[in-house]
Amino acid sequence: MHPFHIVLIEPEIPPNTGNIARLSAAAGASLHLVGRLGFSLDDRYLKRAGLDYWDKVDLHRWESLEELRSSYPRARFWYLTTKSSRSCYGEGLFQSGDFLVFGRETAGLPEELLAANPDACLTIPMPGKVRSLNLSNAVAVVLYEALRQTGMLNAGTAPPENPTITNREAWV
Repeated sequence: MHPFHIVLIEPEIPPNTGNIARLSAAAGASLHLVGRLGFSLDDRYLKRAGLDYWDKVDLHRWESLEELRSSYPRARFWYLTTKSSRSCYGEGLFQSGDFLVFGRETAGLPEELLAANPDACLTIPMPGKVRSLNLSNAVAVVLYEALRQTGMLNAGTAPPENPTITNREAWV
């Protein structure tokens, strides 16, 4: 089982998705792509951003979020948005197996989805003067905070046994 699941709903920019795929492989997370993609999975920019790690990505494709959720009925889903005041930082928020859901680069998650799940909406605090982070940066921030909260980041120790991660020296 993967410690976390990254869910991208209708991603639009190939290099962002490629970067997130590489991040997922590095962190041992599953990557779920949902709905209509703004690019082909054969896109050269997508492949380039993921480098030669695509064979190490646990990639899943779904027609809809409902289809994904029905396949994991007991799972916890967290919806990342700039429209929440609840921070993703703290202690004891995340659990292994959680799904971290991110929306399109240009629009975020649908308002109806956020309104239907107010207790599961989280944000990345941004004390600066920008509206949001780049999608691949936001995924990295939240995923590594989730790994930290669950004790899955142990500096100086061996990486977890995970057949999808072959570059063991990359773990610090």
